[in-house]
Amino acid sequence: MKELNDILQQIENAIPYWEKQNTTISQATVGWQLDHSLLVINGIITQLAQSNPNHYQWRPNWKRTYIQLRNSIPRGKAKAPKQVRPVDNTSIEDFQNKLASAKNNMALLEKLDKNSYFTHPYFGDLNLKATIWFLKLHTRHHLKIVNNIINKG
Repeated sequence: MKELNDILQQIENAIPYWEKQNTTISQATVGWQLDHSLLVINGIITQLAQSNPNHYQWRPNWKRTYIQLRNSIPRGKAKAPKQVRPVDNTSIEDFQNKLASAKNNMALLEKLDKNSYFTHPYFGDLNLKATIWFLKLHTRHHLKIVNNIINKG
């Protein structure tokens, strides 16, 4: 969990750049990238906690396997589902509440059954271990975009 907590710290460290944007890198602002990341983290952990581990069943999925082998998400190839797209007027205060929730949710991860799962729109059902891998991969993907915007903007 230390790695995920470090990632949350990186998100927090990027807050001062909230309004920054570079349309050659992304149409979204740093704030959008950060907010999206927290919506994903909090939403997925909520789904894990609400899942029934007895219903989890691993199934092969070539898209998941491809991304696992690459260990990176290609930019601009997928569109975020509606429920994890931030609203344009998210305030820093709302964001900080989401960040506090994410920190609390990290502690919850350690208490979940190994077969707690969530259903990813492209990768299918991911158990706890695969979900932690995905959360790290997805958030790092957006932090790379954030760092590109900050450093090249």
